[in-house]
Amino acid sequence: MRCWADTDREMTEMPKISPDSAAADSWEVAGRRFTSRLIVGTGKYKDFEQNAAAVEASGAEIVTVAVRRVNISDPNQPVLMDYIDPKKITYLPNTAGCFTADDAIRTLRLAREAGGWDLVKLEVLGEARTLYPDMRETLKATEVLAKEGFKPMVYCVDDPIAAKQLEEAGAVAIMPLGAPIGSGLGIQNKVTIRLIVEGASVPVLVDAGVGTASEAAQAMELGCDGVLMNTAIAEAKDPIRMARAMKHAVLAGRNAYLAGRMQQRKYADPSSPLAGLI
Repeated sequence: MRCWADTDREMTEMPKISPDSAAADSWEVAGRRFTSRLIVGTGKYKDFEQNAAAVEASGAEIVTVAVRRVNISDPNQPVLMDYIDPKKITYLPNTAGCFTADDAIRTLRLAREAGGWDLVKLEVLGEARTLYPDMRETLKATEVLAKEGFKPMVYCVDDPIAAKQLEEAGAVAIMPLGAPIGSGLGIQNKVTIRLIVEGASVPVLVDAGVGTASEAAQAMELGCDGVLMNTAIAEAKDPIRMARAMKHAVLAGRNAYLAGRMQQRKYADPSSPLAGLI
């Protein structure tokens, strides 16, 4: 459970670690520890080569892979593993394109058979226009997967009640959307994201909606443990430069969060005293 202090109606999480120690500021999910708090995708890139270059520029240690869309097993076609080494980068299979719990469960069972993965990203979509998650089906899939030994990191609505239900069902990380997938609209509901962070005892990562570096920094300033993105990098005019920008934005946002922002005031407060001037 995270601890919050309420100052002038502004919630500020109290950091528990020294911001000067990179090792101390690593994060953990399902018993695995990572230094980078940026997770990137493997879709929409020009080719695997560009994707690999973006991953390197981002400093990411985890890539999410749409099992139904990205080739990870057919040796007759270009294989992602030839460009992004799974011995160096953690693969996070996901269920992109699944609209029922049964479909998502089946997809991840196949992923485990193909690569032995148990740390997975679960998303069950409600409909194609908004790509919002179907929370009833998502919760059902989470419960089944957790019982089968999977460690699901779960994409969900930005609802603190739903987030807690997912955690109780066995989610090892909560991944609320910032805005609809691929929209680039940025974080629309800062208050609910912050409430999810406050109530969670597992990592919270903003997933979907981030479009540029300032929005990635904002997610981290809210106290999130990380950010997952794909389109923001892949559809940038210069994906490699944007990947590098996102790396620095996540670091900046995390440091700002650990530093603790100044109190917000209604009126000016001079940096230099007004009294005793010549």
